[in-house]
Amino acid sequence: MTRIADGLTDPLPPEVRPGKGPVRVLCIGGSTRPGSSSETALRIAAASAERAGAQVQLITGRELMLPIYDTESPVRTPEAARLLTAICRAEALIVSSPGYHGTMSGMMKNVLDYVEDLRSNERTYLDGVAVGCIAVAYGWQASVSTLHNLRVAVHALRGWPTPLGATINASDKPFTEDGTSCCDESVQFQVDTVGAQVVEFAKMRRSAAATIAQVSDAD
Repeated sequence: MTRIADGLTDPLPPEVRPGKGPVRVLCIGGSTRPGSSSETALRIAAASAERAGAQVQLITGRELMLPIYDTESPVRTPEAARLLTAICRAEALIVSSPGYHGTMSGMMKNVLDYVEDLRSNERTYLDGVAVGCIAVAYGWQASVSTLHNLRVAVHALRGWPTPLGATINASDKPFTEDGTSCCDESVQFQVDTVGAQVVEFAKMRRSAAATIAQVSDAD
């Protein structure tokens, strides 16, 4: 077990601090079922981010089955500590959730609740982090409402949802049998764009930070 008193306070080594090396994208999502539609969509978006030059890490499915977030205890499981460290190291996120009863799954909401542990970090919550959101459900109504709730949660955590969020109707059987691509061109466009946009926005964030630093040094 790991104790986290006020956020993840262990400093990150220089080689993994935001702004060093390839843009780091953390992809989280899926359901309790391995190889679910939401996990498939996430992996396709992750491949798009890789093609854009990012270094990608995936934490999916049952790896995200964490204890209910407990505000009254500083003790975190190794799996929760791993997730929080990965979030701290990431310059961009892609989050993919199934639609359960018109909103994100309880598992994914619990994962986002754990970001509360980062409240006292130098980068509070997801401040300034590009976040691509993907919602997959059996029906358009549920997929759209799930995407809306994902974006609201990201906003509340100070993240920057990408301009395009992906909504996927799983009843249309949109993925190939091997799960590496989409049968539907519009779905392929959505997930590819989500992957590319998080990398683009992370690079712009880096560039802006470098410009601000140069101006500060000049003053």
